[in-house]
Amino acid sequence: MEIGIPLSNDLEVRISEAFCIFDIHGDKYIDTRNVGNVLRFLGCVPTEKEVNQVIAATESVENPGETHLQKFMAHVSPLLMDRKMEPASPVQILAAFQVLDPENKQFLTKEYFGKLMKEEGEPFNDDELKAMWPVAIDPITGNVPYVFYINQLKHKTTIYDVADVLKEELAANDKEKKKERNPVP
Repeated sequence: MEIGIPLSNDLEVRISEAFCIFDIHGDKYIDTRNVGNVLRFLGCVPTEKEVNQVIAATESVENPGETHLQKFMAHVSPLLMDRKMEPASPVQILAAFQVLDPENKQFLTKEYFGKLMKEEGEPFNDDELKAMWPVAIDPITGNVPYVFYINQLKHKTTIYDVADVLKEELAANDKEKKKERNPVP
């Protein structure tokens, strides 16, 4: 993908691809209101506080209310390599569902799950719930069979897997540079 900004690794490619989806003018700027959307598209699960921190760190001085791709990549890449804003593991999610299902029915009703999603933790709004239901709800029972739902959520390589590879490559490069600077006699 030609974007006019040098991309040196797969992590930067993925960040720029996600960013450019929201770059409606093609000028490598996005409205800061889309920063959270880019992070979520990447597979991150930021709190509103974390989204606001990324906005504060990346908002353009020249163009207030906008974030430039290069500044966004430079700020977000280290966060991903440090596994910030990472979603909970399938085991953690299953444990949480099991707490919510003391009768071990293996499902939650749409009404109960919707109420929890709107009122607990980082609350979902109606549009977010509407987007979630097709993945979460069994069309036959109308319930949320949570083991199936968890499997739907965890079916692909995550941005954190890509970040881990880059982090290992950078560490190996640093180690090699140190060897070159301090050769063994």
